[in-house]
Parts: sequence; C-alpha cells; structure tokens
Amino acid sequence: MTVLDFEKPITEIQEKIDELKKISLESGMDLNKEIETFEQQAEDYKKELYANLKPSQKLQIARHPERPNFLDYIENMCTNFIELHGDRTGCDDRAIIGGLAKIDGRTVMIVGTMKGKSTKENLEYNFGMPQPQGYRKALRLFKHADKFNIPIVTIIDTPGAYPGISAEETNQGGAIAVNLREMAKLKVPVIAVISGEGCSGGALGLAVANKVYLLEHAYYTVISPEGCASILWRDAAKAPEAAEALKITAPDLMKFDIIDGAIKEPLGGAHHDYKAMSDELKKTILTALDELSSLSGEELKKSRYEKFRKMGAFLE
Repeated sequence: MTVLDFEKPITEIQEKIDELKKISLESGMDLNKEIETFEQQAEDYKKELYANLKPSQKLQIARHPERPNFLDYIENMCTNFIELHGDRTGCDDRAIIGGLAKIDGRTVMIVGTMKGKSTKENLEYNFGMPQPQGYRKALRLFKHADKFNIPIVTIIDTPGAYPGISAEETNQGGAIAVNLREMAKLKVPVIAVISGEGCSGGALGLAVANKVYLLEHAYYTVISPEGCASILWRDAAKAPEAAEALKITAPDLMKFDIIDGAIKEPLGGAHHDYKAMSDELKKTILTALDELSSLSGEELKKSRYEKFRKMGAFLE
C-alpha cells in the first residue's frame, strides 16, 4: 500500500516489529513483550496522528490512490445494481456512473463520479473529471428517479469537471448550471456524499441535496488548494497554506452549515478497510432516508432550496 510522507514513522515502527518477529522465529528467543510494546506504541501513535491531521494531510488521504471508488462502494453496499448508460445524445461519459440499486432492500437511484486505480482505468474514467455529457447523463437519471418517486444517492470524488477544450466546446458550464437548477426542483429525497475530493462546480453539479455528508478525511472546496495558491501567491507549492485558509475539512464545513455531518473512517483512512467504510456509509444513508421519507415532495424541494440559500458567512 502507498505510504504517505507523514505516515513514514508508522512504517518504521512496523518494520521494527517485523524484524523482531523474524529474529524470534529464527532464533527461538521469546521477544513477545518487546513486540507487544512496539505494537502498542504503533497503535497509540496512529490514533494520535489521525485524530490531529492538518488539512494538507487530509488532502493526501483524500487523494490516496487505493481509496475506494464508486464501484467499490456499489460492490460492498448495494445489491441488484443495474447500470444505466448514456445521455441520450450519443455519449456515455465513464467519469460518471449511475443506475438503480438496492441498499438494505430499498430501491435508490445511485450516481457517482468514478476514478480508476491504474493508469488504464484512469484513462477510461478520465481521472474522475466529468465532461458535459456526464452531467447530462446524471440529470437524465435524476429525472427518471423523480418520475418514479425513487430516492437519489450521489457519491462524489472528483478533482473537478474536465477543463479541456472539448468540454468547453460542448458547454461544460451550462451543463453544470442546468444540473444545479434541476436538482433544486426534484421532489424526491436527495443524499450526497463527498467520499474523497469534492472540488468546485464539478462536485456541486451532483451535490444539490437535502443531506450532504463528508467522509472524515475527504474535503469539499470551491477550488483546489493548488489552484487557490496559484491565484493568490502565484505559487502552487503554497497549497498547504491554502488548504488551511479555505476551511475544506469536515469540522469547519459543519460549522458553516455546508454539510450535515462527517462519516467516520477506519483508522488510517477508508483505503484500509473497504467493507467497514461501506457499512458506515450505508448506515448514514439509511438514517438520512428514514428522516427524509416523512417529507412531501414540496417539503423536500423547499428544504433543499432553503439549505443552499442560507449558505455563506461574512463580516462587514
């Protein structure tokens, strides 16, 4: 597994543990007490480290190459998934995947951005950066769900909408804007989860929801820290300072009422235990569905509108 820079002390302790186990096995010496001491030391260090991460460190975990992607959550959380393809105008953007599924027996329309774990997969999914056709496909599925009174769940992990010429030529900004407008009108429960990166309009185009949740080490921001640093300081290397200033992690976003809650990750991040992370995510989604199921279509629409209208804090 890829080891992040700030995790190297944990790796060093683990290497010592492995070395002691090898010596004990080869020599027959009883080193159990020493091994237990180091294992406890490693566990204590992990708990302390991950409980006090800086925003720039959470950024690294959110971008971890082995972090579970959309299809991993489908596999571990859903049954009877039926993928629905295409935007009905000739394109099936693989950066957004969606379809009908059951979560604990409940039918939902589940839509998400998709990242790969290898170069080949990332090329197929365009590194999780949707084109306009992807947002139009998502909107088609949202309207289908609205027509048949099916709750909507979105799982978002994207560095942003694709910024290439082809996307601009096919109206990237317009596609996202239409999604924002039309999602605000939906009369079914909408639950959005930022599972890794949640950058700019690329994330918001799937996140106009009644409930918005953030995984513990994910982030949600109007611009990437590197982009912010490049604009403010003309230096992308100042991304850690930008990450701190942008208030992109769950505790700050909850203070500003941008999100409705944080979802606990396994120690070290979601990539350490896909099943445990999926179980926690499923529990959050089911709780939200229970809460929203008592509201009428008009009440759902009104609460979603009011949720987004009240966002923003400023001083005069």
